[in-house]
Parts: sequence; structure tokens; C-alpha cells
Amino acid sequence: QKSRARANATGCFRDSSAARSVGGEAFRSTAADADLARATSVRALPPPPNRDLLREASAGENDRRRSRSFEQRAARTHRVKSPLKRAVLTFRYEKKIAPYADAFRNAGIEPVFLTPVSPLESLSGMGLVLTGGTDVDPSIYGAEREPATDEPDCERDAMELRLLREALHRDLPVLAICRGMQLFNVAHTAGTLMQDIAGHRAPHNVSVAPGTQLAKILGAGTRSVNSRHHQAVGSVGRDLSISARAADGVIEALERAGRRFAIAVQWHPEDIFAQERALFEAFCEVL
Repeated sequence: QKSRARANATGCFRDSSAARSVGGEAFRSTAADADLARATSVRALPPPPNRDLLREASAGENDRRRSRSFEQRAARTHRVKSPLKRAVLTFRYEKKIAPYADAFRNAGIEPVFLTPVSPLESLSGMGLVLTGGTDVDPSIYGAEREPATDEPDCERDAMELRLLREALHRDLPVLAICRGMQLFNVAHTAGTLMQDIAGHRAPHNVSVAPGTQLAKILGAGTRSVNSRHHQAVGSVGRDLSISARAADGVIEALERAGRRFAIAVQWHPEDIFAQERALFEAFCEVL
């Protein structure tokens, strides 16, 4: 709590390297095969001459059993060798994570849960999912904290900035949701947030821009989404483009060109999975 109070007074990232462009990027830094081969080389012995019908039936049953046994061994070998599609899901409070976990598992992705209490040193080739939560520290984008803005979660901000930088540098898939989209924006040079807006705590329509990666996944045009945010993108970060807006002009989705998958949405697709399933499946395909 004391560290939070100090952060509240000064900001987690003020005068730190987190607000500088780094590395020239517009980014703010902070033995189964052998078993299978042997199995496939096994041949059944030729039947003895003059078998009676009973022995023939018995031998046929044995062949079928051997065949089933081989198929089971091959299936086990395939399961072991098939790479598991995994993505890191960052969060602070465990009670918030269930809808995300269900959505990604339903799309064929096994989530790897990550909190600031138990951070990872590296994504190790996994995708990255930035989830919802408390407001991003305004000091990251050079602003003072306004009265309506949450106290900063310095540990989470720092962890997610580091992982996002790694993911974009290594071209690992990134899906950012709600708070995640806001951090995605301010992580890029010149990205800022509006710290308090009205009218976005209830379902509303958004317009997905044609020709964007998001449009290729969800389709261009108007769609209804859920909403429960009071902050929004202000200035768009360098190298990012807008892929959806609300009717009042608020930016609802961003993406970064030149990456296999770097998409951010302001709504909560995990809570409307049946409608937004294509977004999760597209993320799965690039893992």
C-alpha cells in the first residue's frame, strides 16, 4: 500500500526509460518416432495351412486386436508430438480470469496464467493476451493522474510492457482486450489516453473499418458489442492504425501492421464468445 501511495504521488514511470523509444522501434520500453517406426514394421505371420474356421476366426480377431493396439500407440505418439497451442494471459485478480480461460480453451488454446506476483522472464514463443483491469498509469504517457483514474498498478504495468515489447519484437501473436488495448496504445510512442469518458458502460454499436485485419476476421461494418470502460484511446501510438470506432467517435479497436497478429479491442469478446469466436480462432491459427 505504501508503494501504491508513492506511485499515486509520482507515477510509476515518470522520468524512467519506460517512456523512451527503444531499439529504433516506435515502442515505449519498460523417442516416439522410433517406437512408431518399429510398430509399422511388424507383420502378421502367414496362417498355417488347412486352418479350420474356428482358428481362422480366432486369428482374425488377433489381427484386429494388434491393429487396434497399433492405432492406439500411434494416436498416443501423435498426441505427444503435436505442439500445444498456448498463450500467456496476464491479470491481477483471479476472480476475473475465468471468462478469458473458457473462451481461449473453447478456441483450442491452453492459457498460461501470469500475475505480477509470479512473472515470466520470457514468453518462450507463446502468444500474449493482455486482459482487462485497472487503469494504466498516466505517467507512462506523460500525463498527470486525474481524479477519476485508478491508483496505478506499477508491477502489472511494468510486467505487461516488458512482455508486449518482447512479443512485438519477436512477432509473437498479441491480442489486447479493454485495459490491454489502452496499454497496447500507450506502449507505442505518442500514444495517449482520455482518462474519463461517459457513455461506454453499456452495450453499443461499433463500426469495423473495411480493409483492416479485424475486418478480415469479423467482417466490416456495424456490430453490437458489450462495453464497460471509462477510459479510451486519445492520440494513437506510432505504427498503429484504427480498425473500429463507436458512433460517438471513440476508438474501439487498433492493430499494428507488419505483424502476424497484433490486434486490440476495447470491448470484452470473452463475454460474448458465441459472437466473437472468430477472433479467438484467428488468434489460435497463428500460434
